[in-house]
Amino acid sequence: MSKISEGLERAFASRGFAEPSVEDLRNAAGVSLRTLYKYTPSRAEMVLAALENRHKRYLSRVFDGLPEDHEMALDTLLSRIGEWMATETSHGCLFHAAVAAEPGSQLLRVLLERHKSDVATRAAAATGLRGEGTALLLIIEGLTQTWPLRGEAAVDVAKRLGHVLRSR
Repeated sequence: MSKISEGLERAFASRGFAEPSVEDLRNAAGVSLRTLYKYTPSRAEMVLAALENRHKRYLSRVFDGLPEDHEMALDTLLSRIGEWMATETSHGCLFHAAVAAEPGSQLLRVLLERHKSDVATRAAAATGLRGEGTALLLIIEGLTQTWPLRGEAAVDVAKRLGHVLRSR
């Protein structure tokens, strides 16, 4: 399942949710069509599997091994998000893209909410800004949406905003 999820995530991240055919998704997953459908019996299940994989990878890459110093953790966290954007998704959040592609899917909305909630909670804990999860999420979301236009300049501004939040 892990191999399938990883392949599906790569396919959807690079080609969007509408473009890849089932054959493209099967190729990306590196399994037979029968195996693909055994583990993900519908396109909707394929999208959910890909996003669950993305969720785990993102949380690990952004939050694992952050410095214990809260100020350093904030800068490191925001730098890692910039690195994620540069290497993984230069055009925006895959979770938002999935909801935009299928706006009526309650399952996708729940997954989006869980992902963003986990990011906010972990960011607040890692930076010592408990109770500021929404403010941190706003900074992170702003960085994610601005990065494709401004690159590293967006990371620098996000860090400044984070330090303003810390100084309150």
